[in-house]
Amino acid sequence: MASSFQPHFFSLIFLVLTSFSISQTPPIIHPDIALVLPLTKHASTLQYVTIISQRTPLVPLNVTVDLGGQFLWLCCGSRYISSSYRPARCGSTQCSLARSAGRGRSKCDSNGTCILLPENVFTSKVSAGDLSEDVLSLQSTDGLIPKNAVTIPHFLFSCAPKSLLRGLAGGAEGVAGLGHGGIGLPTLLSTALNFTRKFAVCLPPSTATTGVIFFGDGPYVFFPGIDVSKLLTFTPLIKNPNSVYATEKTYEYFIRIKSILINGKQVSNNGNGIGGAKISTVSPYSLLKTSIYNSFTNLFLKEMMAQNVTRVSPVPPLGVCFSRKPPDGGALFWPAIPVIDLVLQNEKVFWRIFETNSMVVVDDDVVCLGFLDGGVNQRTAIVIGGFQLEDNLLQFDLESSRLGFTSSLLLRQTSCANFNFTSTF
Repeated sequence: MASSFQPHFFSLIFLVLTSFSISQTPPIIHPDIALVLPLTKHASTLQYVTIISQRTPLVPLNVTVDLGGQFLWLCCGSRYISSSYRPARCGSTQCSLARSAGRGRSKCDSNGTCILLPENVFTSKVSAGDLSEDVLSLQSTDGLIPKNAVTIPHFLFSCAPKSLLRGLAGGAEGVAGLGHGGIGLPTLLSTALNFTRKFAVCLPPSTATTGVIFFGDGPYVFFPGIDVSKLLTFTPLIKNPNSVYATEKTYEYFIRIKSILINGKQVSNNGNGIGGAKISTVSPYSLLKTSIYNSFTNLFLKEMMAQNVTRVSPVPPLGVCFSRKPPDGGALFWPAIPVIDLVLQNEKVFWRIFETNSMVVVDDDVVCLGFLDGGVNQRTAIVIGGFQLEDNLLQFDLESSRLGFTSSLLLRQTSCANFNFTSTF
C-alpha cells in the first residue's frame, strides 16, 4: 500500500508541512512520542467518535471516525469562527497535494478555491467542499499517559455543508478520515511531527467506556501496566482486491483471509478461498458475502445446537439468535460459544474471535451472532466490522504495509478502556 505512492508525492507533503510548528510552549517532538485521542461509542448509531481541538481560539469538536476515510472534513457553517482559517487556492502546493493523494477528487471553483468532495459514508452522500487549513491541536503521549498538547498551525481539511452531517452521531461536526492516503490524518500528522507512519486503534466495547487512538509507534500501555504493543501479531496489508483499474486509489485497509475455522472446522466456500477482507469502523457488525455467510452460519448453528440450546427469532439486523433459557426450564445459562479463527497468511497466523466479539447480548434472555449477510453483490468477501474489533488493539503500519492485531485484550486482563487518560499509574 505505502509502496504504491510515487516519490514526488511525499515531497509535496513535505512542502505543505514544513511550515508546521509546535505551539506556544513547545514540547520536544521525538519519533518515539505519539499522539493520543479518546474514542467513544455512540449509543443509537453505534458509530465511534473522537474529540479534536481546532481553530483559533481552539474549539473542541466531536468527529466520527472512519478508518478508511480519505481526509478530515468538518462543517464550516456560520458557527465556524477562526482567525487562523484560510482556504487553499488553486495552483497551491496544498491543492497539488490533494490532487496527488486523491483519485480525481479535487478541482477548482470559479473563485479560484481548491475543491474536494467530502463523503458521508454512513449515508453515501457526497458534497463539494473547500480544501482548507487551520490550527489543529492534539495531546501527545509517552504511551503511558497524555502529555503536552501539540499544535499544528496549517492542518489540511475539507469544509462541508451542514446537510452532510445528517446520519452522523449526534453532536458530530464531521468525519476524521484515517485512510492511508496522503491527506489522511495518519500521514499528515506523522509528516508534520516527524514520527513513524503508524497508528493504532482500540475500540471501546460499550457506550459507557472510552477507547483510544494512537498516532505513532508504541509503547501503548494499559492498566495494570501492560504494553499491548508487545502482544501484536502481524499480517500484510494488501491493496484493494476489488480495484477495477491498476491505477485506482482507495484509502481503506484490507487483509487476506485464507480460511475461516469454527471450533477448528473449516467453513466451506465451494472449494474457493475466502479472499480479501476490509477492516471497517463504518459497519457496526461484520458482513459476509452470501455464499460465505450461509456456510458460516450453518456450521456455527451445528456447533451451537450440539449444546442443546434453543434458536429463537431474529432480532434485526441480527439474523441468528439463541435463548439463554435451557429447554427444560431452570436458570439462565451461557452456552460454550464456538471459537472463530480467521486464518491469514498461513495456518500459524490467525485472528481468533472469542464470544465477546462474536455474540451480541440483546437482553437477559437472548444473544445473537454478530455477523450479517452482506448480500450476493458485496464486493469484498468479508467486511470486519466494529463489534469484532472492540477490545482488540489494531496497529496500522503504513511504513511496512502491515497490520498488527492482538485478539481480545480481555484474555490479557486488560481492555481498550484501560488507557490512563487522567493520571499516572
